Order: sequence, then structure tokens, then C-alpha cells
Amino acid sequence: MKNILLLGFAIILFTACENQDERYTQQSSEIETVKKAIKNYNDKTYDTSIYADSAKTFFNSNSKDKFMSYKETVAYHKANDKNYSRRGFTDNDPEYEMVVTDDGNTWVNCWLEWKATMAANGKTITIPIHLTYKFVDGKIVRQVGYWDSSEVVLELQAIESAKKLSDSIPE
Repeated sequence: MKNILLLGFAIILFTACENQDERYTQQSSEIETVKKAIKNYNDKTYDTSIYADSAKTFFNSNSKDKFMSYKETVAYHKANDKNYSRRGFTDNDPEYEMVVTDDGNTWVNCWLEWKATMAANGKTITIPIHLTYKFVDGKIVRQVGYWDSSEVVLELQAIESAKKLSDSIPE
């Protein structure tokens, strides 16, 4: 009887260990969805089907109240596109991971390289970017991005200053 109880306990223990959900992976349908979002950005096509209607985007934000809806995010990208003759994420060592938090939230993190050529002067700028996406029921509900935009901002300021200077010089 004692052996049967020990065997039963061992089976239960072994089964419990086998049925644990995967909490970290580098291969998942959510990662494929993020790769599709990156490709859409690079192609300047914006597929809303991968986002929940209530999705919120936070870019370089330090506030939970300062976010964009998906439509505002698309408009943000389109408005910025006028500054670049080319822009997009490169294939230079992208990294993707999916994690399930202790609270059961599913997030995909990615580390990418973004490269752009300024339309006004042809200068090329390369920036490392971290993006993270929260998923619910297979849809993106939250998108967070962090990067140092100072090089782009300074270049845009220099372009604007040069334009103002050339406009003020009489012909």
C-alpha cells in the first residue's frame, strides 16, 4: 500500500511538472504578429486587424495617460514620413521574445535597429529601438516604444535653421 501511495505521488508530481505553461519563448504566434507589424511599418501599410479596437500606443512616454489610439499612431507615422526619403527597421540582428508574466499577461519584446535617410539632406541616421507589445486574445492591446530621438530632432532643427537662413539671404 505504501509503495502504491508513493508511486501515485510520484506520478502526480511528474505530471504537474510536465503541464507547466511556457513562460518564455522566442517562437510564438504573437511574435509572428509583431514581425507582421514591423513589416507593415517598413512597407508603409497599416493592418488594423492585428490590433484590438482599444489598443493604446506609448512612444517615449513617461505617463500612463499620454497615449495614442491606433488611428493616431498611423497618423503619427505618416506625418513623420515626410522627413525621410527612406526609413524602416533593418534586418541587423533583431531579437524577439515572448514572456508570460506572473499575472498571466502576454508580452512580446523586441530590440531592433531603425535606419532613416533624411529627405532634406541625405544624412543617414541609425537608432536602436526597444518595442514591447501586450496581447489579449491574440490581438495587440498595448504598444510601447523607447528610443533616443535626439539625433533626429537635432538634424531636423539643423535643416530648419539652414532653410530659414537661406530664405533670409537676398538673391
